[in-house]
Amino acid sequence: MRRRCLILFSLLLCALAGSLTGCATLPLPSPEPPHDEASYTALKPFYLEFCALSEIQKKPGYGADIRGGVGGHSTIYLNGVCLKRGGYPEIAVCPVDPAAHGVGLSVNGHFSNANWVAIPGRNFFYHGDLRPGQALTRRIYDATKAHAKRLGIYDAIRFHNRVFEDMPPGYARDAFKYEISIGTDYAIGYARDRYCARVPVSAAQMAHIVDYLNGLNRPYREGKAKYEWSVLNDNCIHVAHNALSAIGFWPLWPTKRLFLIAAFDFPVPKNEFVNIMRRANDMPLDHLLAVWDDGPARRAVLAGEGLPTRPGAIATFAPVTRDNQVYNTDLQLIFYDDPVFGPYEGWYRRIAAQPRYTDLAADLRHFRSLYGRIEADRRPLSWWLSHHPRLRSAPDFPAFYARYYAAIETSAASIGAAGPLLVTTGH
Repeated sequence: MRRRCLILFSLLLCALAGSLTGCATLPLPSPEPPHDEASYTALKPFYLEFCALSEIQKKPGYGADIRGGVGGHSTIYLNGVCLKRGGYPEIAVCPVDPAAHGVGLSVNGHFSNANWVAIPGRNFFYHGDLRPGQALTRRIYDATKAHAKRLGIYDAIRFHNRVFEDMPPGYARDAFKYEISIGTDYAIGYARDRYCARVPVSAAQMAHIVDYLNGLNRPYREGKAKYEWSVLNDNCIHVAHNALSAIGFWPLWPTKRLFLIAAFDFPVPKNEFVNIMRRANDMPLDHLLAVWDDGPARRAVLAGEGLPTRPGAIATFAPVTRDNQVYNTDLQLIFYDDPVFGPYEGWYRRIAAQPRYTDLAADLRHFRSLYGRIEADRRPLSWWLSHHPRLRSAPDFPAFYARYYAAIETSAASIGAAGPLLVTTGH
């Protein structure tokens, strides 16, 4: 039985938490109209998309037996980023037409000489070789594995020997890599539901993200270390979270901590989906002191990285391919939550229900109104210094004040460029 990122200990973690916390799952929202990718990338060509992925449950009797727990998996997709030539996964900001290109990244405990692999192209990463509305047959499943092999996804990637211990008869190791990775590293929609949080970034911010991610793989590429996935200390959530921390989105999530410390701050994909959506949408931007008192946000503003909460940060939801000969389609993905107060369930329901979290036009209208209020209520720097004495001893506050309003003006101008999107009612 195969295990993927964050599934090995899903139920164990719930049990360990006892009466203090609980695990629960909520279904995908009702299907929505297809997202207009071209309209989005025309406005926001660079974005990071984090996807919390459900469990995987392969039907028995064809290939490897692949079943995972309800903790699920997660991936990131980087629009505007290209895979460099050369075999080993290395990425770069696309030099030409970034809106039309992207790569998906997946962390997997199978790898011994890489933290992540990169899959070129949004369609193949999420949809494999399937066309819209097409059934997943065994023939398409096998053709997709052959396609992935032609791309050379694992040509330079070594898997731990333990991965092959229960390899079925008739498989070569090279072919088995693609068998146990489909539905997890590529063609994700064949096997899993997706809960995705999209964060638009600037070209400069994407360059910072790319540098961070390439740096993660560097010691394994150079043979200075062997990658050992850890449910608590080094997995898919840490990679996504810290890629965003590289642009000042939020604090770094430390890895390789002591077990007892890490156990009280362990990562869960569906929780992280909610965390990203709330950080990117719900900071009280109209309260300048709240932004100042938020350490990562203050540092990001001072560094010219802008504000973590920004227009265009929307959620998308996609079910597994329903007409499916290879995988079961009744799937779960847990929250890890407080059973009494349960904030994650409430936050998730609000994200799924309110259009401004899922509809680009509604999102832009929300931020246009917010930025208008911020500008209308703007007070001069002298007012802040006279009414809040603690700011007089903060030498960075004048620079923060100027760059905060500059970030608001830049974001407001980007909404003005949206044009017809502002008067539409859906995707």
